[in-house]
Amino acid sequence: VVSTQSTGNVKLFIEQDTRNMPTLEGLEEASLEKIPDLSIAQMRFEISLSSTEAKELGIDQAEVKRTLMDKIKTGYMAKLYKEVSAELKMPLNNSVLEEMEQKNKEQLDKIDEEIANAEKNEGESEVREAMVRKCEYLTSIGDKDAALKMLKDTLDKTTTTGHKLDLHFHMIRLGLFCCDNKLITANLDKAKELIELGGDWDRRNRLKVYTGFYAMSIRNFKDAATNFLDTVSTFTSYELMTYHTFIKYTIVSAMLTLDRQELTKKVVNGSDINEVLHDLPLFRKYIDSLYNAQYAEFFVALAEIELFLKKDRMLAKHASYYVREMRVRSYSQLLESYSNLTVNYMANSFGVSEKFIDKELSRFIATGALNAKIDKVGGIVQANKPDKKNAQYQSVIKQGDILLNRIQKLSRVITI
Repeated sequence: VVSTQSTGNVKLFIEQDTRNMPTLEGLEEASLEKIPDLSIAQMRFEISLSSTEAKELGIDQAEVKRTLMDKIKTGYMAKLYKEVSAELKMPLNNSVLEEMEQKNKEQLDKIDEEIANAEKNEGESEVREAMVRKCEYLTSIGDKDAALKMLKDTLDKTTTTGHKLDLHFHMIRLGLFCCDNKLITANLDKAKELIELGGDWDRRNRLKVYTGFYAMSIRNFKDAATNFLDTVSTFTSYELMTYHTFIKYTIVSAMLTLDRQELTKKVVNGSDINEVLHDLPLFRKYIDSLYNAQYAEFFVALAEIELFLKKDRMLAKHASYYVREMRVRSYSQLLESYSNLTVNYMANSFGVSEKFIDKELSRFIATGALNAKIDKVGGIVQANKPDKKNAQYQSVIKQGDILLNRIQKLSRVITI
């Protein structure tokens, strides 16, 4: 009897523990509202591509256009409807536009009544909540200027740090939607100041994701990797992206910027990332092929990663840079293991022609991206191991010269 009761108690404990564990769906519900809908910005990017580019990337622009217009019409996004129609050089349907504008007016009038009623009969909290609803509605219909004005007015009436942070996150998302870097950076700075005053755990993690997302969009992959990796196990920012997309961004950023030791610890052996990689075979291949020095497979995976980058509105403009730097990284990794290699061996290792590898290495050596030299006669690539002590010495000398020049300029100003 005791054994049976013990087993039953253990079973009950396990069931209760499982029920209380946060599920992926539960975490998504805990995220902020998807306002604005960033998938609309992605669709606008896809239909802006040339037909040739879209075909190469496997994008069905006609289907994307249909989906986009359906979202705009069902959401009564009058302002966006006019903008997208202009972008597509598509005539406006006046009856559709009038219906949208009428719906927008009705909804805004209704919210204004709620704000007026809250100001007259309720407390500050209810007033703020009604104002937030207006902010969200204006943002959702694509009226950026009106949304920003309302957000600033709402911020003036907000006293708690957490609610202020939510409004700054809203403005950051609006900036990401409109590609307004000035708006993004201003609100990231404000959010960082508020976090220092006492932001909670969830908002601290959310800020890291927002910071990393913006850093990635401006080619600061190092900061992106740092912030993304810090939040892999605590990610709840589904208003920005899905968890799978977040892991893809984390891998893309980390592969370029982490040294081998850090990459092993945080990505290759990272339990949270590995849990998702079975759903992302391309990214698994991308990591493993470079890590295991399977360079021919890595080049194939990199070509597919390039397509992923070109399809993404935040990464498309960095695709060429990223692929070039990853090729440099793979060449450097191979050259670090040898003092001399034949061009033929390198070509075979990467699954390319000798002509291609010769041209690649010559270009990267000339720009200083690779520490090596090529013996054209012997067909040998000689690796030049960087002298760290000498490099540090040269750096000190250079910085010393700069400091002395500044002191001289300052002394002249003081003398005058």
